[in-house]
Amino acid sequence: MRQREAVRAGPEWTEAGIREFSGSPVTRIGDGWMLITAGSVLGPGTGDLPADRGGWNTMTASWGGLGVLWGVETAFCFIRPCRETFRFANEASLFSLSFFDSSHHRALEICGALSGRDTDKAEAAGLTPVVFEDGAGAGALGFREAREVIICQKMYSHDFDPARFILPEEIEQHYPEKDYHRMFAGKILGLRIRR
Repeated sequence: MRQREAVRAGPEWTEAGIREFSGSPVTRIGDGWMLITAGSVLGPGTGDLPADRGGWNTMTASWGGLGVLWGVETAFCFIRPCRETFRFANEASLFSLSFFDSSHHRALEICGALSGRDTDKAEAAGLTPVVFEDGAGAGALGFREAREVIICQKMYSHDFDPARFILPEEIEQHYPEKDYHRMFAGKILGLRIRR
């Protein structure tokens, strides 16, 4: 299902370096959750998606990380192949990670429980998608209600291989359907902070 049209990000957003990200990534991602968003608002056949794949999708995640890979500030996120966001993350060159304060926890629950295949998640969750039209990561999507949005350029992806699990008894419990995640590593292009 086509998701809600994004509006231009307003002047309340400032561009910053990732070192200005507030709080512990472990707490912000693991406890507060985030929205992973990928796709294009430019419409079918424009931007970096093929003509039949316009649009975007978002999903809630509590697994991910921030760090350095290949000498580059990097964000890591993990998406199961059954998620609608998976196809957008595979096809788009940019993805974003949006972080909210606790008053939006219900919205993140909705975005995690509903599928973008048959639901406009932003509308259902009461969120307003915004597109950042300038600066690092121009064209990336976030949400007006977010406190911070990390914009990433996809550098690498890799499917989890259960044959390589060192602690299978701890890991396999997360995969009763054997729908192993794909990891996406993204070069952090910038952090947008809502002031």
